[in-house]
Amino acid sequence: MTKIKESSTYNANREIVMQECPVTYVMNKIGGHWKPIILYHLLAGSKRYSEIRKAMPHITEKMLIQHLKQLENDRLLIREAKPVVPPYVTYTLTEGGRELESVINAMAEWAYRDMKRSHAAVEAEIAA
Repeated sequence: MTKIKESSTYNANREIVMQECPVTYVMNKIGGHWKPIILYHLLAGSKRYSEIRKAMPHITEKMLIQHLKQLENDRLLIREAKPVVPPYVTYTLTEGGRELESVINAMAEWAYRDMKRSHAAVEAEIAA
C-alpha cells in the first residue's frame, strides 16, 4: 500500500473535514466493515485474540490484526499482553470505546427492523 505524505493536500483536507463534520470523525474511527463488529463483540467484556477470531470466522487474520491495531491507536480499546506461560493477549474497550455502546446497539436495532421489513417485502412479492 502506498503511504500518503503527511503534507499532502488529501491529508490536509481530511483533517479539516474531520474537525468540521462529526460524522466524518466517527466514520474515520469506526468506519469500515470490521471495526463495528469488533467493537460489538467487545461490548460483552474483555476477550482474548482467539475469542475474537472465533466470533468473526470470516475475517482474515491480517485484517483482524490491522483493525485491532487501528482501534488501539484510536484509543478505543486496550491491548494487554498477559505475562503468563503460555503468554496471551486480551482486548478491552476503553471508556471511549464503551461510550460507543449506544451507537453500536442503535445500528443493531436498526438492522433487525430493516431485515424484518426486507423479509416482509420479499414475502409480499412471492405472494403476489
